[in-house]
Amino acid sequence: MLPVKRARVVVAFLLILAAAPAMAQVGLSGVWADRITEDSYERSGGPPLGDYQGIPLNEAGRMKADSHDHSEWSLPEFQCRPHPAPYQWRALGAVRISEDIDPVSRELRAYHLEYLRSMDRWIYMDGRPQPPDYAPHSWSGFSTGKWDGNMLVVTTTHIKGAYLRRNGASFSDKATMMEYITRHGDFLLVTMILTDPVWLEEPFIQTTNYELDPHTTLSYYPCTVSEENISKAVPHFLPGKNPNLGADDIPAPAARGGSETIYPEYRKVLNGAVAKVNVPASISRPAAAPKPDGQIHVLPVQGNLYMLVGDGGNMAASIGPDGILLVDSGRAEMSDQVQATVLRLATALTAAPAPNKCVGLHCPSNPFGWTSPGMNAIIASPAPPKPIRYIINTSVDADHTGGNERLSQLPSDAKIVGVTFPPVGVAPSATVIAHETILDRMTEAKAASDALPTETYHVASYKLSEFFNGEGIKVYHEPAAHTDGDSIVYFRYSDVIAAGDILNTDSYPVIELDKGGSINGVLDALNNILDLMIPEFRSQGGTWVIPGHGRLCDIGDVANYRNMVAIVRDRIQDMVNRGLTLEQVKAAKPTMDYDGLYGSTTGPWTTDRFIEAAYRSLSPKK
Repeated sequence: MLPVKRARVVVAFLLILAAAPAMAQVGLSGVWADRITEDSYERSGGPPLGDYQGIPLNEAGRMKADSHDHSEWSLPEFQCRPHPAPYQWRALGAVRISEDIDPVSRELRAYHLEYLRSMDRWIYMDGRPQPPDYAPHSWSGFSTGKWDGNMLVVTTTHIKGAYLRRNGASFSDKATMMEYITRHGDFLLVTMILTDPVWLEEPFIQTTNYELDPHTTLSYYPCTVSEENISKAVPHFLPGKNPNLGADDIPAPAARGGSETIYPEYRKVLNGAVAKVNVPASISRPAAAPKPDGQIHVLPVQGNLYMLVGDGGNMAASIGPDGILLVDSGRAEMSDQVQATVLRLATALTAAPAPNKCVGLHCPSNPFGWTSPGMNAIIASPAPPKPIRYIINTSVDADHTGGNERLSQLPSDAKIVGVTFPPVGVAPSATVIAHETILDRMTEAKAASDALPTETYHVASYKLSEFFNGEGIKVYHEPAAHTDGDSIVYFRYSDVIAAGDILNTDSYPVIELDKGGSINGVLDALNNILDLMIPEFRSQGGTWVIPGHGRLCDIGDVANYRNMVAIVRDRIQDMVNRGLTLEQVKAAKPTMDYDGLYGSTTGPWTTDRFIEAAYRSLSPKK
């Protein structure tokens, strides 16, 4: 770690070193071997538990690290995780850097980085913007670069939360990473500066050296998950119960980390010469949540599925030749925007004019065998898209059912065949599917008849009676999670799960006790979702999950959220078992390390309300 006081000082120093004409780019291609001589015990398995020296952890970050148990890596969802972006340069091995060149302009489009034990990484040089907040995060993050003289400056966002050190010292998924890469002959200097408003007091700064080594190779690094003797329990230490703290020979105050301990002057504090180091005010600030803009945003997910992001929550939309299926219908006031958005999508995907791509007698893509008989239908006037045919409600909340009445209305000229009496006829409306509990509650609340589910189920799962847009769809009941009527929807071909309010990357789980919800039920539901998921590679990609609120998730994100719920549950359960009152539990701050990610002091679901709901659901029933 550099002995400097601020990230901007480091940047200024690097700019002086890198002073050169603006276009003086240097070649980075080749295989580079690490040349790291410090941090010896970090190189041999990681520092001991409880040793956070050199890391500017804040109080929440320290609490998060203290709860870490190495047995966490035995969980199936953790066994094949790669090194995250802020750790990739420090990992044992080498890095191969290659250039992606535009074949026409011959301009550099991106750098491709391959690490031994980490995910491949792209640094885009073509000026593309960062993705939106609701886009997925990855272990390597999303990186863009630009040359400043002979120094490559890289900005990385959308990183999954993971470890800074393998002893539990962590960064959150709100972190931003800056890298300054400078080549000096056959040596590469990489300066990494990580800013995290959740678990760091100020930026974490680290430098790493590499040497060009054409004799170094990168081998394939496979991983197979062993699920033997793995339970649903999440290993961790309760507050104050970690036996490993203070077990090393390092002075206990220094081992606790924090911004004060990273300055050279801290030695004077340890020998009693001064009381404290004068540390500048922190420049880390919690990131503000994006404000609703009253619009519906579309994120393509996988297969036939799209995520609709709007005020009030997320929806999933299956769009194809069979029509449109929505998971949840959003708030009533957003119905017109939702309908207009999905019809535009359906038109673009299934009914938009397209150039003719097949000429001649043998055209497999055309039912006539050649294009001439259907020429106008292909390039000028295709058939209109089919409307919304199904809506599946995952819960009874207004942001999941509010649009039922408006969005279930079929156009007057719709030719959708439904099962009616007489036995076959034109369907009067889209089919609205939900667990029977939702119908009961909406009926009790005197909801409009056109807003009620038209088809319900009461067993553990429900299958759509036919393939829709080329895939089977299965609905699972989660009996005591957010409420007692929650459903998750699994699209088997697209490999996408709509989780409703069981998963919310913007807040702690909303638990409605008066409607049968419980924190243990939320955990069961999250574990059921994880059981359905299969990652594409190294705990990333593969099965995608659309949450009720927040960003698109894969198995790494769901596992992180599940672990948080389990850890907080166990802390509150321990306090309940010890006879603490609700006010004493709140005063103990059992969620402090996660409040920067999921907490709130305002709005309909605050941290206090979550703690209260968890406390009451874990207390013995009187």
